[in-house]
Amino acid sequence: MCSNQTNEIDVKRHSTAHVLAMAVLDLHPDAKLGIGPVIDDGFYYDFETKEPITEDELKKIEKKMKKLISQNIDFEKTELDIDEAKEKFENENQKYKVELIDDLKSEGEETISIYTSKDFSDLCRGPHVKNTKEINAKALKITRLAGAYWKSDEDREQLTRIYGVIFETKEELDEYNQRLIEAKKRDHRKIGKELDLFTFSDLVGAGLPLFTPKGTLLRDTIVDKIQTLQAKHGYEKVTIPHITKKELYETSGHWEKFGDELFKVKGQTDQEFVMKPMNCPHHTQIYASTQRSYRDLPVRYMETTMVYRDEQAGELLGLSRVRAISQDDGHVFCTPQQIESEVQNIVSVIREFYTSLDMFTEGNYWVSVSVRDPKEVDKCLGNPKDWDLAEKTLEEIAKKEGFNYKIVEGEAAFYGPKLDFMFTDALGREWQLATAQLDFVMPERFGLEYTDENGDKQTPVMIHRAIAGSLERFLSVIIEHFAGAFPLWLSPVQAVVIPVSDKFDDYGKNVVEKLQQAGFRAELDNDSETLGKRIRVAQKVKTPYMLIVGEKEITDNTVAVRSRDNGDEGVISIDEMIAKMQEEII
Repeated sequence: MCSNQTNEIDVKRHSTAHVLAMAVLDLHPDAKLGIGPVIDDGFYYDFETKEPITEDELKKIEKKMKKLISQNIDFEKTELDIDEAKEKFENENQKYKVELIDDLKSEGEETISIYTSKDFSDLCRGPHVKNTKEINAKALKITRLAGAYWKSDEDREQLTRIYGVIFETKEELDEYNQRLIEAKKRDHRKIGKELDLFTFSDLVGAGLPLFTPKGTLLRDTIVDKIQTLQAKHGYEKVTIPHITKKELYETSGHWEKFGDELFKVKGQTDQEFVMKPMNCPHHTQIYASTQRSYRDLPVRYMETTMVYRDEQAGELLGLSRVRAISQDDGHVFCTPQQIESEVQNIVSVIREFYTSLDMFTEGNYWVSVSVRDPKEVDKCLGNPKDWDLAEKTLEEIAKKEGFNYKIVEGEAAFYGPKLDFMFTDALGREWQLATAQLDFVMPERFGLEYTDENGDKQTPVMIHRAIAGSLERFLSVIIEHFAGAFPLWLSPVQAVVIPVSDKFDDYGKNVVEKLQQAGFRAELDNDSETLGKRIRVAQKVKTPYMLIVGEKEITDNTVAVRSRDNGDEGVISIDEMIAKMQEEII
């Protein structure tokens, strides 16, 4: 089953996924077909075969695909009665297609669309190209293999997933290949090891990263920056436990949503606990612990704490996908009339934080005003008038802030609309990092109240906000974005002082002390290695400044400055160096 695609290149990628299935069936006539959707830059298709598909076979599959494309094969759509479609795929011994048809039938579907190319037919909504001559075979590449559980259920069959990319032109494919080479150089797992930021242990378990002193400093610097920025807007820190009775998540609705991902905890009694997969239900209980008046609102909580989700082992990837997730979390409880000012506060923090990373620049971000699908408003919980006000308010904020924004229908959460901030990294990849989400549902589920100016009980609006989101995922993004060469304010070590020889160690220590007193993270490298090697070591770990000191520097009370970005910057006084670094951080 394929999802519906509408833009031109996605239609071609969708169609190429069918060509992939044709090629695999030609080489493995026994293959059972799973699904073949479009993804960023390309597509994949899942297969079950008697003889395993190997990496060595990918070139052969790609060659077969290009040959099929050259045959100018038509794509023809037909509509079949659902029972007729089931019989067709049963006769072809395609059990996964039969299961998908059964799923559709249980959802009330009566007819099924089929796309046929030569003697190959696939269950698919479409659309597709009219003919394979619309696909540029020179811009096609089969990239890799992976394992994938059917329907993402690790209790089901494991299939072979084949990935590929297709572009409009050969030049775009060449650019993609170059990006892959650069991405490999920037892989956060590789750089994290080189910079000694984090590690994993088989004894601890997959998806459970361990952060070194430098990695922890990096995390703490990010958290401190965010908390400092939002403290100006009245946010107060709270602390919650890591486990809870399951009833908390049954009330919030997360038990049903996250049931398969929850880590369950058993103590000495029959009481069942779970490791928290998120923090918002806990924060509602702090709000609910005392009576609130409209004069008390807004109430603003912030916390950085770990949550836990039992992700499938095959989906874990470095810091990008982990089981222990450090959430930069914040929640506001306010009146509907306070939504605009509170979201503007959040936007202010997002703008200032990402500006400090030089990511909040024209052309490198856009904002999704994520609203209801007008055709499916019945799926959205809460008062429609609240939704109308909230959606209008979020768009007004996007306009007032001068954002490059789009109204994206159908991307709202079931509990409210949101602003999602989409950032482009140095490799041109897009990431959703910051968000402000309105929630009309959870306060009602938990019976949260405040007394209005007339003495009547009202339900507050809850605003969920994340600036960095998951710290682990955020770190994976910015490590690759900066290739480990972080801005000065974020670098775990901001300056290393390197004496020319041990005769100048005392002066070097004095320079380090002055830098530290000024609030900078500085170290002394007085190892017995040569000066050149110590400079190369500092460069390898991306230290922003290397300050060389010798006889002349002692005499003149100066340092010879070598920067990561500009090389030799000459000799200046220690006070001038401190002022230079202070100005750079501001």
